[in-house]
Amino acid sequence: MANDTLEGNRQLGIPRQGASPHALIDAIDGTLADFLAAQIASLDSIDPALGRFARTARGLVLAGGKRLRPVFAYWGWRGAAGPGEPVEPALPAFAALELLHTFALVHDDVMDGSATRRGLPTAHRIFAGQHESDLSIGDSDRFGSAAAILVGDLCLVWADQLLARAGNPPAVRAYYDRMRVEAIAGQYLDILGESQPSAWSTERALLVARHKTASYTVQRPLQFGLALTGLTQPQTEEAYGKYGLAVGEAFQLRDDLLGVYGDPAVTGKPASDDLRTGKPTALLMLAHKLATPEQRAELALDSAGAINPADGSGGPEPLIERRAKLIAETGAPARVEAMIQERVADGIAALAGAPIHEDARAALIELAVRVTHRPA
Repeated sequence: MANDTLEGNRQLGIPRQGASPHALIDAIDGTLADFLAAQIASLDSIDPALGRFARTARGLVLAGGKRLRPVFAYWGWRGAAGPGEPVEPALPAFAALELLHTFALVHDDVMDGSATRRGLPTAHRIFAGQHESDLSIGDSDRFGSAAAILVGDLCLVWADQLLARAGNPPAVRAYYDRMRVEAIAGQYLDILGESQPSAWSTERALLVARHKTASYTVQRPLQFGLALTGLTQPQTEEAYGKYGLAVGEAFQLRDDLLGVYGDPAVTGKPASDDLRTGKPTALLMLAHKLATPEQRAELALDSAGAINPADGSGGPEPLIERRAKLIAETGAPARVEAMIQERVADGIAALAGAPIHEDARAALIELAVRVTHRPA
């Protein structure tokens, strides 16, 4: 099957002198589609219900998305490997990161109780809908959450299986494992912050951003890509680390802003979820820090984390809108925008003296700007 996968992607015409964004993403999606077809057939042969389960997983994996982790890994690899190295042998490793990402998204949506992702129902809502349409007994929401956890687990196993097909140097697994541990650590701190908002701070919110997002989205994928070359390049590894941390934090800070002020029609997610749950993001922590005593009182949460207006009036939506307006009045969004600009500049500066190929340097500079100034 590994050879079939590589052959299938060679037909996509991936250039050996680097890859255009669309060609690279098509190759990654092709690798995923070939791999998932075999996995679905295997589970279908055991029981048709397992085939349906696996096809739902495939739909989640191939439902779109930015493919940022494989793209950063590709440019981390290309920066060291050079423009003449064929990309096909590394495609399973790049694609494995997208399966890992699906695992994280599915579990994150269960934890947050999110109804949509990328404008589509989340995994637990899909499975709850299947439970209802099948007229099954029991609680549909409970079934949906349980099935979503299992589909996330399955994607994590699939990621390991696909990664193994790339014939990786030992350092690849070390970065992969570190990335997974850091992502889980960051996720735990994230849910801990929701339960202990009064104990949180801007600094701790940034710690969450470094582990939950920066490490897993930019920093470790770059270093993972470098490790795929089998080369030992300490200067490049250090540059990727500094760039990844800075750009990854900026990426999360943009996410914080979009979580409050983004357009749901563009982001594919409900507006103001962070405000409803009281998630202590860097944006919200800065707002509390910059607020006047009166504003701080109005931004307060009750013991359950729900919005608690000072005057006790208004329905949920007006309160959400008022809270977003209050945060803007503190100047926190402008401060976060400045933090994003500073981190992008730091990330680009980290690449200046790095011994990487110029096409990779140019691509990473463009990515630093694009992923931190996105509408979704």
